[in-house]
Amino acid sequence: DLERLVEEATVDANGESEQVCGFYTMLEDELELPFNTAVLGADVTVERVDLTDDDHIVVVCRRGQKRQRLPILDLPLPEPPPQGWEWIEAYRHWAKWAR
Repeated sequence: DLERLVEEATVDANGESEQVCGFYTMLEDELELPFNTAVLGADVTVERVDLTDDDHIVVVCRRGQKRQRLPILDLPLPEPPPQGWEWIEAYRHWAKWAR
């Protein structure tokens, strides 16, 4: 199933940068935001997905008034996971062999 999602995200992509953009687009469209999770024992709210200048997908997490960007590859998912979580898993699956 992850292979099907990888194919869907990268079908028209030429090169790694465009593949990352494909995943970013799918995450923006399919991942239900905001959602709460715990990062290093602290409860945070994942507010949005972002793409860095060097083609990495990150999430913007908020705790109180503070915000921090975290690579989506390192994001722990809550139980139950948010709708669209399978796109995070597909990106992780792709990143294992692409990067």
